[in-house]
This record gives sequence, C-alpha cells and structure tokens, in this order.
Amino acid sequence: MVEHNRPHPRLTKPDPPLPGKRAKLVAGSLFIPQRLARKKQVPLFLHFHGGPWVPELAAVKRGMAVITIDTGSGSGIYARQFTDHALLAQILRDAEQQGGVSFSSITLTAWSAGHGAVREILTVPEYYAQVSKVLLIDGLHTGYDGGKPGPLESKLERDHLDTFLKYAQDAVAGKKRLLITHSEIFPGTFASTTETADWLLAQLNLKRTLTLKPGPMGTQQLSKVRRNGFGLIGYAGNSAPDHVDQLHSLDVYLKWLR
Repeated sequence: MVEHNRPHPRLTKPDPPLPGKRAKLVAGSLFIPQRLARKKQVPLFLHFHGGPWVPELAAVKRGMAVITIDTGSGSGIYARQFTDHALLAQILRDAEQQGGVSFSSITLTAWSAGHGAVREILTVPEYYAQVSKVLLIDGLHTGYDGGKPGPLESKLERDHLDTFLKYAQDAVAGKKRLLITHSEIFPGTFASTTETADWLLAQLNLKRTLTLKPGPMGTQQLSKVRRNGFGLIGYAGNSAPDHVDQLHSLDVYLKWLR
C-alpha cells in the first residue's frame, strides 16, 4: 500500500561514506566517527536491521560508535542468530580490540524485524544488566494466541513480549530507558505494533495522551506515553513509506532516548 497525503522525506546516503574507523566483526560491522577516533572510551549503540548508513549518520550526530547488524528478513532470523548467547560478548570484544576503544555505555536499537535480536539478548541476565537503553522502532511483534486475530481485541502470545515487559517495568521505575514507536500498519498474520503497544500499556497500567502534531521525517504523531525512563509514541500511517519514515528518524529517537 502507498499513500500520498503526507511527504515522506528521506535522508541522503553519504557518498563517499562518512569518515571514521570501520571494522568487520565476527557479526556485523563497527563504525567510529572520525571525531571520536582518538577517544579511548565512547558510548555505543548496536542497531539491528535496515542497513548501515542510516545508523552511521545517527552515530555522527549523536557522538556515538555504532555496530550495525543486518542479518536478513523476519524477526526469527535475528532471534535464531542470538540464541547463541556467547555471540554478543564476542561481538563487543572484537569491536573493542579492532576499534582500540572501550564502551562507556551500551544501547540497543532495532527497526522492524531487528527486535528479534534485542529480545534474545535481553533474556541473558549479564546482557540485561549491561544494556542501559533500548529503542524499538515500529517493530514489537508477536503471534496471535490461536494463530489468528480475534474479532475485536486479539489475545496475544506472551512469550515474545514478557522480556520487553520486564525491561519496560524497569524503565517505568527509572532503572532503564526504553523508547518504543509504532505505526498503524496491520500485518494480519501476526500482531501489529499497535496491538503489542496496547498490550504493554495495559500491563503497565499506563494510558496514552492523545497528541496531534508533526513528527520527524514527515510523520504525524497521534499519541504518547511518558513515565520516568519509559516512552511510547504512536504515529499515523499504514503503508510501507510510513514504516520507513521511522527508520530514517533514528537520530531523533536516539536524542529523545538520551
């Protein structure tokens, strides 16, 4: 589906690539912006899904190093990759050795299918403790209990949501930072990001504040929730361009998360 009511501006892919230090890792790739190249300790975010250049632009603007991991299509492929619970530690060691730095903080960001990697990483207590911030961009999905949506409110499978609920509870308590964004896209065969957001808010006993205002990259914000370190923002749109708008807003979301 395509809609033409709103503009869908896009970032420009740098050509040549942004200056800085790059390294291929055991999985994914590291980019340290040039202005951070001489620092011995830098903040890091790992971004899952959507390619490297949008996260690299965000890394330059936010003064962070980034590891981008783009494994393929579907959250299952990211989840399976990180069922190897030693992998993230290997990636971080490899990045520190090749980059000649240590990481002062670790943030996980994911667009769409990339949330599968974040979910698996957070199931490991050691990693859960290390990760201070999480950003989920239009990508918190799960299955329907019974395999299909209900006629009204659908019952969702909790197994892919409980880890994020725990992290959200810690964010509400001020122990972590979590920002979730969603569109109005309805996939049909699995739960939409609107449905999972509503489920999460119900578990947290939080309610949306209705807001009608422009968002980044031509988006239209409809609602928001904020409680201590927890934030959730709902956007209009049920088309593919609306989904990509949010990926290209990564830099702004990182700013809000910090």
